[in-house]
Amino acid sequence: MNAILATIGNCIHVQGIKNFENLLNKNGIGTEFIGVCIDIDKLIKIILDKKPDIVGLSYRLEPENALLLFTKLNNSIRENHIDSKFFFGGTPAVCELAEKTGLFTGVFRGTESEDEIVDKIFQRKKKLTAIDYPNTLYERIEKYYPIPLIRHHFGLPSLEKTIKGVEEIAKSCYVDIISIGPDQIAQECFFNQDNICNEFEGGGGVPLRKKEDLETIYTSSRIGNFPLLRCYAGTNDLIEWGNMLKDTINNAWGAIPLFWYSELDGRSKRNLMNAIIENQRAIKWHAENEIPIEINDSHQWALRKTTDPIEVVSAYIATYNAKKLGVKYYIQQFMMNVPPEISPEMDIAKMLAKLELISELSDDTFTILRMIRTGLASLSVDEDIAKGELASSITIGMYLLPHIIHVVGYSEAYNVATPKVVIESSKIAKGVVKNCLKGLPAIGENKKIIKRKEEIIKDVRVLLETINSLGDNIDPLTDPNTLYMAVKTGLLDAENLKGFNPGKGDIKTAIIDGTVQCIDENSGKIISEKERVARLNI
Repeated sequence: MNAILATIGNCIHVQGIKNFENLLNKNGIGTEFIGVCIDIDKLIKIILDKKPDIVGLSYRLEPENALLLFTKLNNSIRENHIDSKFFFGGTPAVCELAEKTGLFTGVFRGTESEDEIVDKIFQRKKKLTAIDYPNTLYERIEKYYPIPLIRHHFGLPSLEKTIKGVEEIAKSCYVDIISIGPDQIAQECFFNQDNICNEFEGGGGVPLRKKEDLETIYTSSRIGNFPLLRCYAGTNDLIEWGNMLKDTINNAWGAIPLFWYSELDGRSKRNLMNAIIENQRAIKWHAENEIPIEINDSHQWALRKTTDPIEVVSAYIATYNAKKLGVKYYIQQFMMNVPPEISPEMDIAKMLAKLELISELSDDTFTILRMIRTGLASLSVDEDIAKGELASSITIGMYLLPHIIHVVGYSEAYNVATPKVVIESSKIAKGVVKNCLKGLPAIGENKKIIKRKEEIIKDVRVLLETINSLGDNIDPLTDPNTLYMAVKTGLLDAENLKGFNPGKGDIKTAIIDGTVQCIDENSGKIISEKERVARLNI
């Protein structure tokens, strides 16, 4: 096969047509670029002389002028009985006109993948089915890595709108994992609906009230790229929830807290000791049923104004529990930009400390999967600014070489994410990934990052040693009583736990040089973790 390529009219822009030429060459098609601003009469003469199989054209200027060019081209093709296949690339507005002419075998806006373009060139009609998309998390990661999977949460206050929205998102093929967000009544009272918890009314999310609701949502997602589905955990009856999600949506992974969904955060009525015990049982149940697990404790501490070392130690404790409870595939979520005032350098230092410590637990029986996420409180209510903040956050997170990107919709600072927002936000993420995979600037020699990472690790070792000393259990970090006492004594503390039993909320923090530090309430000076622990008089 051979092709001739040109820009037509008065268009001088060649990048798109040159990219098309490179793609043709990669696929064994000979090409000749005949120039820019080629008028239609000259183009037709060259086509009649060279008789190419393919004619690739580009025009990226005014749609009105493009329409005149297309009309003349159409008439000339018919008059001269030309049977070459024509392809066109341009701006979306011009491409819309090009499609309406019926002249072109393929019209490209620049959003298509290489595979999609090549399929058009060779006229391969590829209808992908569920069998083309792995239906387990690890298999899907293996297929696409180093391109991370895109995850987005979704749940509207209307079940019907949620079902339609899931279908729309799946059709878009931009989201690999849809996380269903149930309302708080469903999370707390699904298995006890005779005693509906009215205080959770209006808690956001989709009102799931029966098992069939989940089955219908799953059915609506069996289209497009057949996304994996998962669902936020219940705040009560966690094993019952796990079993139901396994049966209805083939839950991609379970997200079970260790300390949270309890009296400690007010998301559930469970006292902390019982919550820890039940959460551990739920984690073990998921492990026994070969369902991957995420324990998203660390950023919950951070969101309540804790220090960097406490955030990191909570990640280690959670990961340690997952391994001891038999989990095979463990998802560690790295929520960036928490708090929003943290500097990107110090944010990545904190996350590298977290990754280095939990990686000590990794072995042939325990695989850690990395998931990055934009901080919940870091997005502006101005959606244009929020889009920039979203892209910036993902760029920094890409230094962690994530397997999954948990995309936060750019509207979520002021409004629930609609299907449109979910798709747009996921496209932003894909654009960031595309550029980052070309190669990010190295940070391995950044002395500020290395220094801060080592400081955090040192403080975490102090905390781990002290927590281990609280109990006489052979394995203190999995002992519910030891974990409970770590909170009660203030070893694990956050400013915004004041008033949440048994949290202390006595710690004081401040952003200093882009890091989250513990400070003396009176002097404002930084307190080392060793000194803070000593002051607790445990």
